[in-house]
Formats: sequence, C-alpha cells, structure tokens
Amino acid sequence: MCVCVRVSVCACVCRPLQRRTGGVRDFQEIPHTGSSGWINLLRFWKDGRFSLLHKHMESTFRRLGPIYREYLGSQSSVNIMLPMDIGEVFRSEGLHPRRMTLQPWATHRETRRHSKGVFLKNGTEWRADRLLLNREVMVTSAVRRFLPLLDDVAQDFCRSLRYRVETEGVGETGQRSMTLDPSPDLFRFALEASCHVLYGERIGLFSSSPSEEAERFIWAVERMLATTPPLLYLPPRLLLALRAPLWTQHATAWDHIFSHAEARIQRGYQRLQTAVGGASDGRFLGVLGQLMEAGQLSSELIKANITELMAGGVDTTAVPLQFALFEMARNPEVQERVRAQVLSSWQQASGSPQKALQGAPLLKGTIKETLRLYPVGITVQRYPVRDIVLQNYHVPAGTLVQVCLYPLGRSPEVFERPERFEPSRWSLDAASGGGFRSLAFGFGSRQCVGRRIAENEMQLLLMHILRNFRLTVSSTEELNTKYTLILQPESPPRITFTTRSL
Repeated sequence: MCVCVRVSVCACVCRPLQRRTGGVRDFQEIPHTGSSGWINLLRFWKDGRFSLLHKHMESTFRRLGPIYREYLGSQSSVNIMLPMDIGEVFRSEGLHPRRMTLQPWATHRETRRHSKGVFLKNGTEWRADRLLLNREVMVTSAVRRFLPLLDDVAQDFCRSLRYRVETEGVGETGQRSMTLDPSPDLFRFALEASCHVLYGERIGLFSSSPSEEAERFIWAVERMLATTPPLLYLPPRLLLALRAPLWTQHATAWDHIFSHAEARIQRGYQRLQTAVGGASDGRFLGVLGQLMEAGQLSSELIKANITELMAGGVDTTAVPLQFALFEMARNPEVQERVRAQVLSSWQQASGSPQKALQGAPLLKGTIKETLRLYPVGITVQRYPVRDIVLQNYHVPAGTLVQVCLYPLGRSPEVFERPERFEPSRWSLDAASGGGFRSLAFGFGSRQCVGRRIAENEMQLLLMHILRNFRLTVSSTEELNTKYTLILQPESPPRITFTTRSL
C-alpha cells in the first residue's frame, strides 16, 4: 500500500537547475492574500470565513490564479488546485509523507498522556505503525473479512427505514412515501457500522430509543470537529494555560470520545480472553481483535489508533451519504441508471456483497462524484522533501503545500461540465488515465487509513437504499454548505423515500 517515488541523484540535482535557468520565479513572487498572518486571522474571524473556507479558496483562485500563498496566524501555506501541480507535490513527498499536524489534537494527547495514532505521527514511527494497520484495514484480505459486517448493518438500516416508511408513510401499499431528514439515521448507521467493524460487536442503534452513550459520542465528535478549525491558528498551550472556553470545549469533547473507545476496547479484551484458548478460532473479532491477536502493537497504541478510526469514521461517512442521497434524488435519470446496474448485479451476486459491488461500478462512481463536489476534507497537505517548481515558481523543500479539493472538483479546467452530477465520468476517467483528480481520501502511503472501510460502507448502504426506495426532493436548488473541519450542509436536505417492491 505504500507509494515511494525514487528519483536518481542526477535528476534531483539537475532538474531544478535546468528550470531555474529557464526563468523560474522566486518563492516571494507567488501571489498572496496578505503578508500579515495575524491581520489575516482577525479578518477571517470578523468576516466569518472559517465556516466558508472552501468558498474563500475558490474565490481566491479566481482572483489570484492557480497558485497562491496564505498566512493565517502562525501558519503559512502554498495553495494549489491543478492536477499537474498536484502530481509534482506527490512525487516529492518522500518515503515518510508528512501533512499538517492538527496541533489541538496533538496537544490533547500530550496533556492527557495518551499515545498518538498514525494520524498524528510522522517519520519512521508513523511508517512502522501504518504498515501494521494496513494489514487489518486496507489490504484485500482485510476487506473480505469486514465486508459482510458492513453489509449486515446496511441491510438492517434499510429494513428499519422501510418499516418506518410503511407504517408512518402515505400512499398505496407497496408504494408508501415519507419525507424526512435522514441525517440522524445516517449518523447512527455510521456509528453502528464502525463499531461492528472495529470492535466486532453491534450496539443496537436502530432501535426506537438509541442509547445515551451513542448520542453522547456523536455529540462529542461533532463538537470536536467544530472547535478544531479556529484552534489550528492559535497556540493551544497558551489557550490551555488561559483556560479558554474554546480549548475547554475541544478537550472535553475528546475526553468523551476516548471514554467511549476505552469502554469498547475493554469489552473487546474481555471477549478475546474468554474465547477458546484465548484465540478467535478463525472468527473475525473486528479490527481490534485482529490487532490484539497479532500482538505487534502495544495496548496503548491499539487504543490510540482505534480511537482515531472511530472519531474519524462517523461524520466523514454520514455526511457524504447525505450529499449522495440528495444528488441522486435531484437527478432521477442518474438514479435510475445506478439502480438498474445495482439490481442486475445484486441478482447475479447470490447474496455476496463483494460480487454485488464488483458488478456495480457506478456505485463507486457515485461516491467519487459526491466527493468531487463535496469533499469531506477540503485540503490534502504535504511538505515536499526537495525543492520543486509549481506554476513556474520555486517552492523550497519543507514548505506546507495544500491541495485545495473544493476548487479542484468544481473547476471547468479540470472537469467537463463540473456542475453536473455524473458518476459515469469516472469510468471514462480511468480509461483516459486522468490522474490526481480524485483525492478525497488523500494519496499514496499517507492516504486515509480508513478508506476501504468508508468506501465500502457508503457503497453498500447506497446499494440497499436503491433496492428498497426511490428518492425524490421537493427542491433541486443547490445545497448551501459550511466547513467545520469537514464540509457539510448548512441545513440537512429533506428527502422523500418511496418504497419499491423487492
């Protein structure tokens, strides 16, 4: 799963020299939004730009061109959006790719004396832990193990929703309809699915009265995400010393998340100890059980990584599912094309979720298209290990470079008719070899460690929803979006679910 680009010594030395003699411009000449980071930060707060950071990036590219520098508080970055520049950055990421550290998260781990997972690590320590995690969550054999668990949760979700529509909806039997905001149900689905895969147990979130523990966890994740962006540009330890309310809210939210994970992990250890001979006898006990059986990560590192996977696996799948349902509901022709492929594939798969997904590539295209228009994380960051040239500007090694995904996904220079929701564009993209255009999960060895869980989780739920329901919306107007470390709707879309015969 690791991607390492090896460049000869000659190429590394000669290429920059050749380019510079051709008139490469100095780093300081890159257009910027203002040279004072603290004044820029004050303007951001005053104008409320944190919640519209994705729109700010889009308008700044329109104003300054395809590359610009930004100073915000103590942070500075070079922002890019075109695939040719993105490829150059990833080719210079080195053996241990480094992205921007979320310092508020790191400070919480340090002050609470928690170990850090791979999300917050760098260097050889990151690589060693990441290779071990890849075996349990990224490789094909791992996906085969957890796919049936995700499918169970997706089918249960649809059974629960179908029962609700049939009993509370309106219309004729067999075609009952109900209009609702699906976001609370999608958050519960994502938490149930994550727990099933990570801990190997169901927590019963599809009952009429979900547990208070689950509701508290979802609240904590949302609070943690909402308080992270403004803390990125301020010294967390100063806020800690001042007992600033913003820091207190952030730390309290993380404490809830760790408390939830701790309880689940303890139950996982107990289950493994009570298994025959202390082993699973080939049964899949979740990612937690696999890591404990392997015995190659300490209990503290297992806890750190499982907690990060849990915290990062709820909103980041529930929110894209909101967008995907909305786009299919307002694009009925697309919905019917995807459904036709899903029904054909499901019939031929004989109950195998893996075969069903393989036979319905438009499902994967639907997720990629959703994340093109509504990327969960709006940037991918790297610190190049060597000097590079972007848009004919010299960028020194060690500079924070941000790939801005929202402007990338909506650029007519990159995508034909970018305003259209068209999942089939990705099958054409694969045929044409177009690269560095779908980066919602990152790239290479430092891509999202939970990518395979998230992709399959979303595809399976969409598959079963399309089998069970037709989707419509009363308004096809664009959704307003906001940024709270992840991109989400300002107001969740209300969608009409109409049952169809199975």
